[in-house]
Amino acid sequence: MPEQSTWDDIGIPDASYNVKRVAGATVTPCYWGRDVSGACLFIIELEGDHAAEFRKNTVRINGIGVDLRTEIGQQRLVLTLEKQADRDLFEGLCRTLTGSLEHSANSTVSLAIALAHLKRWKTFMSGRSQHLSAEEVRGLFAELVFLLELLGRRRAPSAVDSWMGPEKSHQDFIFGNTAVEVKSLSGAERSTVRISSEDQLESLNDRLFLRIYRLSDLPDSQVARSLNQIVLEVQRALDDAQAVEAFDRKLVAYSYAPIPEYDQPSFVVSEIRTCRVNDGFPRLIRSQLPEGIGRVGYDVKLESLTPYNCNGDAVFGEADGTNG
Repeated sequence: MPEQSTWDDIGIPDASYNVKRVAGATVTPCYWGRDVSGACLFIIELEGDHAAEFRKNTVRINGIGVDLRTEIGQQRLVLTLEKQADRDLFEGLCRTLTGSLEHSANSTVSLAIALAHLKRWKTFMSGRSQHLSAEEVRGLFAELVFLLELLGRRRAPSAVDSWMGPEKSHQDFIFGNTAVEVKSLSGAERSTVRISSEDQLESLNDRLFLRIYRLSDLPDSQVARSLNQIVLEVQRALDDAQAVEAFDRKLVAYSYAPIPEYDQPSFVVSEIRTCRVNDGFPRLIRSQLPEGIGRVGYDVKLESLTPYNCNGDAVFGEADGTNG
């Protein structure tokens, strides 16, 4: 537990609870609080009646009470920390939740975002979720970079639905008749990209692209983002409650939870490379493997991909797929 926390200067009340508003402007007011037992609270004020939605998507988490209360005509989502030993983790959860609510359009979306956070937290606290490896952090970050690009061109539900990586699809994104496999490279990594199966570079779609992001760990850069930060950025771009819920399900499938460990490293996308996968592309694919061979993983040299480079906008159907 940290020596100091945001709850330390909130007095314990004789009745109900004492609160302090969270700093920063949010459409949905948020508060730090303490109740008569001294328990740490996080409170979100909601406009309107959200009881039906809460009952439908309620979350039960060991160590955290989750309650929708109606008091003097005002509904409030109240999170109560039951185990003081988890106060640092609880504060991390509340702070990431606050960040994601900064650009929430209304109370309905705010409640959806809050319940989505809690579902991920439940997965993490239950022990089913393991910490992502450094390679998995980079991979998820790269996929979210592409998802943000897609959100700039498609409506939120459609963009989120197209993200197939968490569902163990052969390609990370499928939309229209286009499939995109996303890869990440560290800034210091050698110039090869790892293809993990014989299915990744073969698709039933008419158009297949390989999108490669080189990520440099530059914590002092003003444009650097951590995994937690880019998750928040995607959430802020979602103005649809169903899209928020779908995004949450996919993060849970990826075993992601907004824990402090993912506040580092901070990445800058230092290079983006897009290749059209077509005849002659250097690849091993299931339809051409000798009989009896399977589960193939291999490295492709980036220099061998030069003839297949294309304009990055070609992925979205906004430019042709010619070299350049």
